[in-house]
Amino acid sequence: MNEPLIATPSRTRAIMKKYGLVTKKSLGQNFITDTNILTKIVATAALNTETSNVIEVGPGIGALTEILAQNAKKVLAFEIDNRLIPVLADTLAPYPNVTVLHEDVLKSYLEKRATEVFGENPQVKVVANLPYYITTPIMMHFLESNLDVTQMVVMMQREVAERITASPNSKAYGSLSIAVQYYMEAKVAFIVPKTVFVPQPNVDSAILSLTKRATPLVQVTDEKEFFKLVKGAFQLRRKTLWNNLLRLYGKEEVTQSWLKEALASATIEPSRRGESLSIEDFANLSNALVVLKK
Repeated sequence: MNEPLIATPSRTRAIMKKYGLVTKKSLGQNFITDTNILTKIVATAALNTETSNVIEVGPGIGALTEILAQNAKKVLAFEIDNRLIPVLADTLAPYPNVTVLHEDVLKSYLEKRATEVFGENPQVKVVANLPYYITTPIMMHFLESNLDVTQMVVMMQREVAERITASPNSKAYGSLSIAVQYYMEAKVAFIVPKTVFVPQPNVDSAILSLTKRATPLVQVTDEKEFFKLVKGAFQLRRKTLWNNLLRLYGKEEVTQSWLKEALASATIEPSRRGESLSIEDFANLSNALVVLKK
């Protein structure tokens, strides 16, 4: 227990040398070698050793996991790379409150796994340095599951974090902004420079803090229809909302009549672009489309 923290540059190098590790670009592996950054991430999550159950995705060699273990009640970590399972068994041996699963989190039945580790109906926080190439699918996998996720504190590319927190009429605003803000309040906690990683990525990262809303931001009649509409409205960003709607629903006369009626009901001009619509606008249009559908 007197060894330096895993995230210190010297210990990271020693672990990688001991196990002959080379990071896999295909898995988006970048190991953090700055304990201050990891401590700030954990502080953002406001963990408690008595009550906090934490899920981590992609623990790597255990740098963040170690600090989570010191500040949470229990930690469940999903690691897809089989090379890292014996490494984690070694580096995290001092922490009996950590469970590492060699499993693809996107294929995992999250509620079942969480129950096995944390007990019945657990509230969980997700704290992770997400692999850049599948950041969005992982986030949506958690948000759309039945797991009671009260907060997510996740590292991602700065550009993706800006898209998630974007407002209407901005270049970054899109279907991802709406999909996440529908479920959670999102804010960038702080920026992480690329220099703290091994290997060094090409871009800076951001820590995004997401807090689950008691109820979704807007009330929609049909969630599936709502998200279909949102995605379709941004399909061709330079096209008008009307053109995207025709592309999404079809150009038949009866369809066009239905779309015009719904747009009028929601008081939205067909000539607007998707990026100008607020999440409330999309909810109103989606509800009108459902109500008026023949």
